[in-house]
Amino acid sequence: MQYKHFGVMIDCSRNGVMTVAAVKRMIDALQKMGYNALELYTEDTFEVGDEPYFGYLRGRYTGAELREIDAYAAAHGIELIPCIQTLAHFTNPVKLPRFWEIVDVNDILLIDEEETYRFIERLFKTLAENFTSRNVNIGMDEAHMVGLGKFLDRHGYQNRFEILNRHLGRVTEIAKKYGFTPHMWSDMFFRLAAGGDYYAKGVHIPESVRRQVPESVELAYWDYYHTDETVYDEMIAAHKEFGRGIWFAGGAWEWHGFSPNVRFTEQTMRPAMQSVMKNGIDNVLITMWGDNGSECPRFSLLQSLYAIRRYADGCFDEKTIAADFEKLFGVSAADFDTLALPDVIPGETTGAPNPCKALLYNDPFLGILDVAAASVPEIPYAAYAAQLAAAKARAGEYAYMFDSQEKLCRVLEKKAYLGIRTRAAYKRGDKAELKRVAADYDETVKRVQAFYEAFRTMWHTEYKPFGFEVQDARLGGLMLRLKNCRARLDAYIAGKIDRIEELEETLLPREADNPKAGLEWNDYRHTVTTSEL
Repeated sequence: MQYKHFGVMIDCSRNGVMTVAAVKRMIDALQKMGYNALELYTEDTFEVGDEPYFGYLRGRYTGAELREIDAYAAAHGIELIPCIQTLAHFTNPVKLPRFWEIVDVNDILLIDEEETYRFIERLFKTLAENFTSRNVNIGMDEAHMVGLGKFLDRHGYQNRFEILNRHLGRVTEIAKKYGFTPHMWSDMFFRLAAGGDYYAKGVHIPESVRRQVPESVELAYWDYYHTDETVYDEMIAAHKEFGRGIWFAGGAWEWHGFSPNVRFTEQTMRPAMQSVMKNGIDNVLITMWGDNGSECPRFSLLQSLYAIRRYADGCFDEKTIAADFEKLFGVSAADFDTLALPDVIPGETTGAPNPCKALLYNDPFLGILDVAAASVPEIPYAAYAAQLAAAKARAGEYAYMFDSQEKLCRVLEKKAYLGIRTRAAYKRGDKAELKRVAADYDETVKRVQAFYEAFRTMWHTEYKPFGFEVQDARLGGLMLRLKNCRARLDAYIAGKIDRIEELEETLLPREADNPKAGLEWNDYRHTVTTSEL
């Protein structure tokens, strides 16, 4: 079928703001694969006149950079579509006093406050000055607490459908003033109707609510999770009841830590694209989010993006897709698949596990995730590192990604079960074994340093420097913690201290009824400590 838009949305708001050069490289790749649209998701990472604190120290795009990207995209048959937020997800701006007056609760803007709409108009004025496209993604997703903070204090409780629609009407008026046709994430309509569940079965938005949605607003149904085609069919049918244009947003899974999840992307996007074709959806976005720090290389998803594009044209033969990908990019699909190895648990064939980040930051003395690590088959990180090293030699311009992933596996070869080994030897009172384990702390620090350098190279190849200070803090903190643990082991072995208090604790699973809980998380704060961070 013919698509009006078949595009990619790249998250440039979770620390990783792609450089202009990297965006151009991505545009080149998208053009080769048959994509014709690109959205750079910018919550606050673009320069706005009269708002100096918006995107402050966050690597925001200047107007000149946006115009340069826009022109390059147009020259390559790609429509650069602005992608912003106009209700929630103002996670970083609300840290600054400038924006407190227009905050309802958490990261949600204050509806019915005139300064809120003056602020939103400044956003649209900037978009009009720097983008050729007059399509715009206005966000408005996941505003779970809308109307329940400062709004509630000022106006009392009001019907939240009505609050949302009233705000949408104001935003749409501003968009129209600058010539934009908006599309928005649709989940809030469904969550409010189903008590918080976006994908609840049999949900139909009341006609009285649907009528209030401005006719010019198109709805973007996002779904990165389901492997059953009928779920997509039912959700698309529910969206069609609105009588508005529909976008489908799927996902190329790269937002779960350091590695792409190629397998789960395939398991979800094959049925999704079958449903898209069957239901005649002609606007499609494949999202590439960057949750918790944008640690995954953007270009590691090229093979997945190509496969999804072929699915959308009705080709589901993986051998054909793989062969054609290699002809386009000069690297085999099988080699690209190895980039996912750090998160592969032997025998696990479904879902989106994330053991590499969990085990990297799992504290060797606290052992927050030791129960989880012991509940799954041992992950062969040495073998994974060898496969990545072999693929790196054939990867050409993409070798930097394979180098980073290889060195991550080298770290985890030592680090993944270091805490388990430490605790077991300590509980036995085996100081000879503890001496051997202690030496591995030193080796792990060396390997973390090597990974840090490779990861830093990856970052500066794809992203602006802003945001890497978070990785400095995380990986630097890991190295310092390992050194401290080694020093305390030495003190215990030498008899300078008679116990290590953390190792005296009885470990519990993260969830009482799920021993594996935690290996799927992508949350540094909850992985590294149960204390305040």
